[in-house]
Formats: sequence, structure tokens, C-alpha cells
Amino acid sequence: MPGLRTAPPLPTEVLEEAAEWLMRLSESELSDSERAEWERWKVSSPERDRAWARAQLLQSKLGGLPPSLAMSALDRPSHPERRAALGKLALLLALMPVGWGSWKLAQTQQWTADLRTRVGERRELTLADGSRITLNTDTAIDVLFDSQQRLVHLREGEILVQTAQDASRPFLVSTRQGRMQALGTRFTVRELSSRTHLAVLDGAVQVVLADNRQNAPLIVNAGQRTDFSAQHFGALNPADRNVGAWAQGMLMADNMRLADFVAELTRYRHGFVRYDPAIANLRISGAFPISDTQRTLNMLVQTYPVLASAHLNGYWVTLSPA
Repeated sequence: MPGLRTAPPLPTEVLEEAAEWLMRLSESELSDSERAEWERWKVSSPERDRAWARAQLLQSKLGGLPPSLAMSALDRPSHPERRAALGKLALLLALMPVGWGSWKLAQTQQWTADLRTRVGERRELTLADGSRITLNTDTAIDVLFDSQQRLVHLREGEILVQTAQDASRPFLVSTRQGRMQALGTRFTVRELSSRTHLAVLDGAVQVVLADNRQNAPLIVNAGQRTDFSAQHFGALNPADRNVGAWAQGMLMADNMRLADFVAELTRYRHGFVRYDPAIANLRISGAFPISDTQRTLNMLVQTYPVLASAHLNGYWVTLSPA
């Protein structure tokens, strides 16, 4: 069309720089000096600004870097595998957004638009805006960032969110039961079959119900927790001070019923743990590692009047009174 102008192709070196920053942000927490360097880089030229916009679009489409590109060899910038990964990222940025549709179709079997963790796995990532999300065991999320909003949809499982500041776009977390807007905050969200559990560690979160928007939004402040269905809010209660301990690999029990302790522990292991009803109300306290559930069971047996018998190579464990 007359008068229509297209932007010139981005220089290869700028695309490679954007790929490097995208990988570094996805791999680890930047220091204050590194984050300042990244901020200066983004605004140092129009080309770099365009390249980073493409990087954000790519990450929002993918929900993060796939494992095949998420390298950990930051101290080996000349490593052949890292150079190959950076080259692939730079190529994808060169194709964005025109080439996205055909590329996505070709890569469907390798990369998905959502992020998942397996049973017993935890994963921490940095989103394109600098926000950080930790996925607990058996969790799945979708990430969609655009010019209007930053949206994370929690399909199942549990996340810990620490938002980055962005005055122009709200940070939202949605579940089947409602939508939560972060008001400069750190919080956990756990999605169950019919209810969502929310605990706010810092700042505040505003909640809107999925099927009852006539209700005024609920504001949950730091130190508070609640749960809600798609139609009704639950009560506001004090948040458990150990609610985010799983992000550090620990299950914290403070006078917890053994029945509830087992329910939490089984989230992190394959197989079954059953208990005799006679010990269901036995009170458990302590710090237990969730990355080694067998060690946790051993600690339980050594500390409390409980016996554990394992069958099917540990797949089935029964707890009974000692």
C-alpha cells in the first residue's frame, strides 16, 4: 500500500544481545548491578528496544524458556551448547512476530505455551517483566503478557508470585474460581477442584469471583489468607507464617494432625501413603524435606510413635501405631 513503511530488520548483534539477556533472566536472579545494566541496555537504542519487545512477546507465548534452551553454564559463555542455544534464540527473535505462526506449528511437539512441574518437582523462573514465579509440585500455568496486562493462569497446583513494578499493566493471576490482581506484592495461590486458596505475604491482592461479579472485590492484605469458590468468598484469616516454606524445599509442621501431614507429603511423591485411623490425630511438628520424602518418613518414624511398612518397592507405605 502507498505510504506503508515497515521497520528495517534488526541487526544480528542486537538480536544476540537480546537473546543473551532473555536467557540470563530465565536462568537466575540478577544482581542489582546486573539489573541496572539490563535496564540501561534496553533503552540505549531504538533497535535494542524493538529487540527486547520481541523477546517479551516470545517469552509470553512460551511461558518461559524451554528446558532445551535453559542452560546453566553462565560462567562459560563460549561453551558450544550455550552458543548454539543463543543462536537459536536470536533466530526466533528475528522471526518474531511474522514467523511465529509457522514456527509454532513446526515446534508444537517440543515447546508448549504452558509451564509444568512433575510430581515432586519445583521450578523457579523470571518472567519478561522481571516478576518471579515458583511452581510447586504437579503445577501447570499459562502466561500471557501483552500491552494491556500481565496474566498468569493457574491451571492446577500451587505458585508463589513476587511481582515486578509496572504502572501501565496490572499483574493478574486467574483460576477457575476467580481472578486476583496483585497490588505490589508477594503471595501464594493454590488451585483445588472447587476452591482457590490465597495467602498474601507482602502488599495486597484484590480478588474478583468468576461467577459472581456482582459481589464487591475482596482485598486481602499482607498476613491474611482466604479461600473462595466461583460464587462465594471464604473468611479472612491470619496467614500461616510457613505458607511459602515449600519454595525452600521444606514442609513445615506446627502441631499438625498426622492425617493432614500425610495429605501434604503425598503431594510430593509417587505412590500411596496410608495411615491407621488410630494415629490420624497424632500431632506433628518440625521441618521436613519435601525433595526426599523417604527421608521425611524416616524422620517421622524416628521421632514419633509410628511404624512404617513399605510394599511394592516403596510405592505403597502404611503408617501404624508403634
